[in-house]
Amino acid sequence: MSFKLVGLAGSYNRPSRTFALVDHIARIAADRYGFEPRVHDLADVGPSLGQAQRQGDLDEAAAGVLADVVDADFLIVGSPTYKGSYPGLFKHFIDLIDPEQLRAKPILITATGGGDRHALMVEHQLRPLFGFFMAHTLPTAVYASDRDFSDYRIVSEALLQRIGFAVDELAAFFPARELAAAE
Repeated sequence: MSFKLVGLAGSYNRPSRTFALVDHIARIAADRYGFEPRVHDLADVGPSLGQAQRQGDLDEAAAGVLADVVDADFLIVGSPTYKGSYPGLFKHFIDLIDPEQLRAKPILITATGGGDRHALMVEHQLRPLFGFFMAHTLPTAVYASDRDFSDYRIVSEALLQRIGFAVDELAAFFPARELAAAE
């Protein structure tokens, strides 16, 4: 049985530190647990998002990304920090998801920002957002600032260690997968 890992970076920018963070975590989790990873950003969702009032209003590309998100066995969600919170179009994409579609889904929440003063964005913005959906946000959230990257690659040992702690927590949801991947 193949489990599906989906990463969603709430950024339109390419390249993006948020995408780099989500993609890095997705690769580690995929290697460790044998997931089939897919990582999207809002550029993949495209322009129909801004006019959509419900899922059926999305064009084919956006509907495909949304289907990947709701059909995933595990999500890694990342957001850039914009004025102390997540960007509006990221929130609009999440608003199109029915709460039942994320119920009990394990989610690793991540965010990026210019400096440490936004580090609690994951706890004060993203955790309550996915709590509304009754999803299982992993206890360890990951926040990365500009200084943790060089040329869109993670260079901070402390950040890499925190990512490792977060990926370890997946074993609570996929213990047999971890044992199989270790063999």
